[in-house]
This record gives sequence, C-alpha cells and structure tokens, in this order.
Amino acid sequence: MDEFDKRREKMVAEQLIERGINDPKVIAAVRKVERHLFISEQNREKAYDDTPVQIDCSQTISQPYIVALMTQLLGLSGDKVALEIGTGTGYQTAILAEIAKFVYSIERHPSLAENAKIVLSDCGYSNIEVIIADGSLGLPEKAPFDGILVSAAAPSVPDEL
Repeated sequence: MDEFDKRREKMVAEQLIERGINDPKVIAAVRKVERHLFISEQNREKAYDDTPVQIDCSQTISQPYIVALMTQLLGLSGDKVALEIGTGTGYQTAILAEIAKFVYSIERHPSLAENAKIVLSDCGYSNIEVIIADGSLGLPEKAPFDGILVSAAAPSVPDEL
C-alpha cells in the first residue's frame, strides 16, 4: 500500500463514513478511484484533503465528502444511466462509472474535457462518454436518464435538466 492508498483509506474512514456516507457502492467506488490521478502534479498532495482543489479554467474539483454525498443521494445502481453536468477532471465521473451502467458527462471547457477523457481512458473506463457542450441545455438526444448530477455551479436548475 503506497502513501496515496493510505491517505485515500483515511479519507474514506474519517471524511466519509464518520459523516454518514453509508452506501456500500459509494464507499467501494471512492476506495477504488485514485483521486490523485485526477489532480495536477502541483496540487496532488491535496488530493485526499477535506477541501476542494483548484484545477484548470478557474474551476475546482469538489471535496471528497461532497462527491460522495451527491453520489449517495443520486441512488444509482448498476443498471442505471447517469448524466453529469461539469466533468472537470473526471473524478466525479469515475465515481459514477463505478456504480452506473453508463455515464454521459458534459463539460463546457474543451481543455478540461479532453484531459478528463485521457485520464478516464488511462484508468480503463469504457462506460463513459464525455461531451463538450453547454450542460445547461442537458442532453435530450440521450434522455431519459436515471439520475442527473450537476457538478458545476449554476444560479438555478435549468428547465432542460
């Protein structure tokens, strides 16, 4: 077990389980997905801290607890299809892909989307499609979805979603 594995396990125990994350699928997904792979080298040491981490395009990757909480609240299972708005680095996308049958993820920043595609592919995910588009418009051509998770900030929930 390397240092990142130890820090990830501590994160799961102290930040998630102790705060009420109790869905076994979510806990298993967070234990498996190596968050540090989705964070730049310069910020990698913060990967398992209880805080959002700055990424490119003036965006952040949500803190681990929020990722787990949103995923738990979504209540997906292995035969479901999810839509994620705001791919970012792809970490939340990977968590969803560990649980759902398929994940469509929309990212408006092309550089973030392209980098996420590379990392997700390198991690072996084949049940994800990352789309460069305006997530506030949804993805009607692939609807309906069993769950929609918005990882991006928005002033309100768009009617399209």
